Amino acid sequence: MNQSSSLFFRLMVFVLMLSSSCSSFSQSTADDIARYREMIADGNPSELYEMAGEELWKKPTGPLNGTLEKCDLGLGPGVVDAAASQLPKYFKDTNRVQDLESRLMTCIEKYHGVLTKDIVDAKFGVGPKKDMDALVAYVVTHSKGQKVKVSIAHPKEKAMYEMGKKAFYYQAGPFDFSCASCHGVGNRRIRLQDLPNLTTREGAIAGWGSWPAYRVSSGQFWTMQQRLNDCFRQQRLPFPIYGSEVTIALSMYMAFNANGGEIQTPGLKR
Repeated sequence: MNQSSSLFFRLMVFVLMLSSSCSSFSQSTADDIARYREMIADGNPSELYEMAGEELWKKPTGPLNGTLEKCDLGLGPGVVDAAASQLPKYFKDTNRVQDLESRLMTCIEKYHGVLTKDIVDAKFGVGPKKDMDALVAYVVTHSKGQKVKVSIAHPKEKAMYEMGKKAFYYQAGPFDFSCASCHGVGNRRIRLQDLPNLTTREGAIAGWGSWPAYRVSSGQFWTMQQRLNDCFRQQRLPFPIYGSEVTIALSMYMAFNANGGEIQTPGLKR
């Protein structure tokens, strides 16, 4: 064996040893994170957002001084129990498929008199979007423990699902990333965070079923729209418009793939 071959052989042995060591470290780290989440789960700060959301749901406010107690999230006026579990869905009154946040914006404009544009244009975590965070926390908490039950029976629901699937695999940006780059296969991680395979039922419910969530690292409650917004940022793509068709489509794709899985929102994230 010549010197170059010997060097290559030793290098390959080192790589294999390092790979084995990293694999063990990876599993240990994942277990530690799981234990950490279990320890703090009982004190999920999302409960504070939920309480604020309940107050906002019932409080007369806005130019119309109305409440959201007549808001129809798909199961009838004012019904919040299990409502988030069957969203996104088609709504006849708007003639479009809506997720939870876009549907809440419809109700806020109708009963509060606050323009949807004012919410869309606001920054995350402040002003009307801070109120949206609270309302989302209130509604999704009433679906905790429920099974995901999202339909694509209506033609517009089917079209939205197909759009979401296309968007999921669409590669763009300076690194030619797509959603599938991180979430299209199993056993992947970014930093210390496991990445669920959203193309499978198990992975989809791990992702869809645990968002919205409180992020300990930022001390903020993140809705699904904000979660998707950050995914676009990590792909080095322009931020999507809040409540846009592409974000609703991606939600429809994830939600339908998660059908039958148990919802555990609000989640608690690193």
